[in-house]
Amino acid sequence: MTTRLQSEAPRSVTILGSTGSVGVNTLDLISRHSGAYVVEALTGNCNWRMLAQQALETRARFVAIGDDRYYAPLKEALAGTQTEIGSGASAVIEAAARNADWVMAAIVGAAGLAPTLAAIRRGAVVALANKEVLVCAGDLVTEEVRRHGATLLPVDSEHNAIYQVFDFDRIESIEKIILTASGGPFRTLDRAAMRAMTPAQAVKHPNWSMGAKISVDSATMMNKGLELIEAKHLFQLPPERIEIVVHPQSVIHSLVAYVDGSVLAQLGSPDMRTPIAYTLAWPGRMASPSPRLDLAALAQLNFEAPDPVRFPALRLVREALRVGGSAPTVMNAANEIAVQAFLAGAIGFLDIAEIVEETLTALPVGPIDCLSDVHNFDKDARDTAARLAKIRTGASLASA
Repeated sequence: MTTRLQSEAPRSVTILGSTGSVGVNTLDLISRHSGAYVVEALTGNCNWRMLAQQALETRARFVAIGDDRYYAPLKEALAGTQTEIGSGASAVIEAAARNADWVMAAIVGAAGLAPTLAAIRRGAVVALANKEVLVCAGDLVTEEVRRHGATLLPVDSEHNAIYQVFDFDRIESIEKIILTASGGPFRTLDRAAMRAMTPAQAVKHPNWSMGAKISVDSATMMNKGLELIEAKHLFQLPPERIEIVVHPQSVIHSLVAYVDGSVLAQLGSPDMRTPIAYTLAWPGRMASPSPRLDLAALAQLNFEAPDPVRFPALRLVREALRVGGSAPTVMNAANEIAVQAFLAGAIGFLDIAEIVEETLTALPVGPIDCLSDVHNFDKDARDTAARLAKIRTGASLASA
């Protein structure tokens, strides 16, 4: 346990998305360091039962449920406690704006943008587990971080690994950064086999325990593409100096290559509690129950280049970055809609990338100058992707 945790007053924390896997792991770590943290606020979207239980266990001062339909049962479950309760998008933003030292931003998708910005604008330490925030509005977000003196700490295992070995004081000495990818559950399949893959198969990640949307993104490798965009904004490097390599064991979480030929890597077991613990205790470190690496037992580590034919999402990401402007926002929104349609059984696995590409082609590119621009391009992309998914669903039913 760090000296800070032992000697200073408890750190107040807010967890945006506390009922998801990242939020649950964050609370697990907090529970193991009694007295080091106090919970200011928790938010969830629909799972009011888990949110209520978390509030009772942590004595959270404020909870917000995103879906208004669950306000009444949540209020009843917390009757007689001192916890304040809110509902709807405005309440989630209120949770982010409350005076906590540290905020975990773990709301999945573009819905996490406004709450994350609310935390940034009060100068908080923000642990960012939502890559879509930087994908949708990277320049806007990084400018707000600078303007308000906030601290942005990456939670994604890859960016967290880079953060730990990245020499921010001598960026000119860095040649490139290398993001590692597990390759997902379909790494060795050809496109014909991938076409038949079901949602149940896609969410079975070989190494990590993640939510359904992120698991599907890993299967398409869109997850890695989004991480490339996130890395561009976090580390202020051009895309051509960001490389992706497939590493099936998920032991080396990412690497930084320096101009003298040195390559620094961060290693660890595939357990999200390791990067979460790094951000939760930052600038110190804290004990974590993550399994320890046994290098002798591992015996070997493998690497391979990603296949752009079988995983077209990587090509789409680099193209969106080249075009710039609204293209990354449109790509992200189209991907969210396509993944939702796939998980609902409405489209096939390979349709995901095709819908994203067709949406990018259909919509004109424009500048992103403010948050309303993000919302407008996001909405147009969602509408277009939903229409394209519906066409595919209709075609599939007609041929059945």
